[in-house]
Amino acid sequence: MLRQIDFEASDAVQTALASVGRTEDLRFSPDNRLLAIAGYGRRRCLILRIEIKRGPDGARITIPNFIELASESMGEVHGIDFIDDRTFVVANRDGLVVVFGLPPEEPAGQSREIVPLRRIKGGRRCKLRSPGSVTVSHDSWGRVSLLVCNNYTHVVTRHVASRWLGYRTIRNRPLLKHGLDIPDGVALSHDGEWIAVSSHGTRDVKIYRMSASLGPDTEPAGVLQHANYPHGLRFTADDQHILVADAGSPMLHVYDRGTGWDGYHAPRSIAVLDDATFLRGRANPEEGGPKGLDIDRSNSIVAVTCEEKILSFFSLQSIIGRSTSQPQYDLTRP
Repeated sequence: MLRQIDFEASDAVQTALASVGRTEDLRFSPDNRLLAIAGYGRRRCLILRIEIKRGPDGARITIPNFIELASESMGEVHGIDFIDDRTFVVANRDGLVVVFGLPPEEPAGQSREIVPLRRIKGGRRCKLRSPGSVTVSHDSWGRVSLLVCNNYTHVVTRHVASRWLGYRTIRNRPLLKHGLDIPDGVALSHDGEWIAVSSHGTRDVKIYRMSASLGPDTEPAGVLQHANYPHGLRFTADDQHILVADAGSPMLHVYDRGTGWDGYHAPRSIAVLDDATFLRGRANPEEGGPKGLDIDRSNSIVAVTCEEKILSFFSLQSIIGRSTSQPQYDLTRP
């Protein structure tokens, strides 16, 4: 099993982590000062104040405080991403996609009820249904695009929202559908040329090339194979690797770009959960493993979450350098 990076946290932070319940996605803020965790089980978001310092002996991570956010517009919070340092968006699998602003004060161990800046329903021909993961990209003229995995309608939709109109959407359309069966995670490459989508039902990750003609009938250009039930995923900053959390195993998979993302790719894999932790959460073959995954904005720290191990940190370099050619865990038994 990969060695974790230990983190320092107050008793209050440890209590908040222990009580958050079932988690799904997690995300670092653009300034790298906050880490947001989707609290699916308790219908709230946990925002951690995080400090990452680097020294000759490696990274030192401290979590001095937190704020727990709840809202009538938060349900089964599955996906989460930041629009900017003070604005974030959540995807409620039992509801809508909602944009929130963070409270003005610094996290100080409190719980707060907040109201949304905007509820996003989609358009007349592009309704949101069972939204799961969400990722944000920035367009021109103060617009942001929200790419949303609609889990049980098997489609990724794109919603263009205007900051100047209070994040009202001005365009909603289906974006990806071909080859997807319960899209469960979505990520954009940093060069803007690729979209990666976890496909739970087909047990792989589909890679689509960005183009003006991209649409629901577009076939994937590449496929990342041999992930049992892929969930959270991220491109590394140089777009040479994709990391995939596997909810159906204790593994994190690393896929190398090689000469390009076209075609089929097999992973190098490494365990990020010990057997006892994994088996404790294995209520069925689709559960027990890591779900949320993110890489911090310095491209050096990987954060992972799941219900049985709410938060773990790893060195990105240790993952890329030490992963093995294939998973070694027996996945034939529930």
